[in-house]
Amino acid sequence: MHHFHYQDGRLYCEQVPIEVIAQEVGTPFYCYSRATLIRHFHAFDKAFAEVNHLTCFSVKSCSNVAILHLFATLGAGMDIVSGGELYRSLKAGVQPDKIVFSGVGKSEEEIVYGLEAGILMFNLESPQEMMLLDECAGRLGRRASIAIRVNPDVDPRTHPYISTGLKENKFGIDLEASEAMYAQAMEMDNLDIIGVGCHIGSQLTEVAPFVDTLDRLKGLIAKLRQRNIQIRYLDLGGGLGITYANEDPPHPTEYARVLIEDLRHLDCSLIFEPGRVIVGNAGTLITRVLYTKKGPVKNFLVVDAGMNDLFRPSLYGSYHHIQPVIDRERPEVRVDVVGPICESSDFLARDRDLPQIDQGDLLAVMSAGAYGFSMSSNYNSRPRPPEILVQEDKFEVIRDRETYEDLLRGERIP
Repeated sequence: MHHFHYQDGRLYCEQVPIEVIAQEVGTPFYCYSRATLIRHFHAFDKAFAEVNHLTCFSVKSCSNVAILHLFATLGAGMDIVSGGELYRSLKAGVQPDKIVFSGVGKSEEEIVYGLEAGILMFNLESPQEMMLLDECAGRLGRRASIAIRVNPDVDPRTHPYISTGLKENKFGIDLEASEAMYAQAMEMDNLDIIGVGCHIGSQLTEVAPFVDTLDRLKGLIAKLRQRNIQIRYLDLGGGLGITYANEDPPHPTEYARVLIEDLRHLDCSLIFEPGRVIVGNAGTLITRVLYTKKGPVKNFLVVDAGMNDLFRPSLYGSYHHIQPVIDRERPEVRVDVVGPICESSDFLARDRDLPQIDQGDLLAVMSAGAYGFSMSSNYNSRPRPPEILVQEDKFEVIRDRETYEDLLRGERIP
């Protein structure tokens, strides 16, 4: 079942008309379908049911504590990249021993927080980080379980800004250098080597780069085991893409079938870090048209959501399907959908053919559940929008709209 759908010309999320939510909470707002979140999590997690694995949701993709709590009740772990994401995960009720701490720039404070919380594993990205972790663990009288994030130099064939597995990227340790770092880790007093990790990029739409990565990691694991380094976990990261426009990414079952066949004799528990593939198409950004504007060469729809609310189009040139909340027969017009931010890069769509839209109409910016609200900001001193979770015929505000007072929280005039 598709949980964003038209009924009698009105766009619904599950059984709730979008316009009803807009009347109550105003615009813009993010709206998530609980049924879609659950369906997508199960579609990924159950695809790997025949092997030992842990599905660690990528918190950075959609970090609302209510959504993290929902995934925790489904058995999810979390992939985190900051102390704030650790805090959110723990407040959401996630078991610490299901949390993997990734990220290239963990501070000493964040490392200590992870150690004290008792997380499953740190994915290390540099020798200096490893030495700091060993020092912090010794000071606290704790053991730190680690994997080293390996950079396999595999082209993920995605946008360069979200490619992370090439030699020129800042992430991970070069495959050839990783053996020496593992040997160094063996000599440290407070570290337990339990895994190998990687993450080659985001929004991948084919399986081949994952297979290439896996082949290289299998060779590394074999070499480590020859050194009597017993690898128990293989963290394959996330990155599986979704359909925004014309992409045709593999279904999680196809992704799982290929990987499981390739991993059958590896004797490792697998860790996955999906984000976008679970939440991307489970959320939409709803915005209202403030003005229609005719220019000498372009027509504009000026809406009340801007690049501060949804940054992906401005940052990556990303496509998001846009559709009217009230669907009726109208001629198409080519327009730019732009926001109120004082930047020429403030757009949600350029040269888009849409039904003729009038001032006051509501628009739904689809596939906005991943890296939507979590990348939002207060640029131009704009309060961030609320987040709404729909369950069947009811909806709940899971994050309030910010106020002007919120904008000044923590500030003071000396």
